[in-house]
Amino acid sequence: MNVLFVASVAVVTADPPQSRRLFIDALGLPLEGEGDGYYSSGSIPGSKHFGVWPLSQAAEACFGTPEWPAGRLVPQASIEFEVEDAEAVAVAGDELQRAGFELLHAARTEPWGQTVTRILTEDGLIVGISYAPSFHEKEPA
Repeated sequence: MNVLFVASVAVVTADPPQSRRLFIDALGLPLEGEGDGYYSSGSIPGSKHFGVWPLSQAAEACFGTPEWPAGRLVPQASIEFEVEDAEAVAVAGDELQRAGFELLHAARTEPWGQTVTRILTEDGLIVGISYAPSFHEKEPA
């Protein structure tokens, strides 16, 4: 697997309004809300994407249901590592499985164009391997 860069870091929160108070009100981060409790920014220096991800949305992304499954460690954060193309995401998922890691889901393309596969560590960290086309578009000269 050829990781190009850290694509995204997100806090996973069961209480989005409380997290908003910390990250937006107290820390003053330039996060924008999407009306559904998810706040994010691509404008924080040193970060391609920083987000505050409601637990219900993390559950939906990983398991297709808004409830985090009982008996599964509840995640505290998410980090995604970017690879060179969408096909490399599936290859990376296969590598992770061969190394003994259980995938939360196989590589799939989300409605916004990102291809991603995820695992959950025993520490409660969602680790994604992803390809987001917008991170690879050349800026106009």
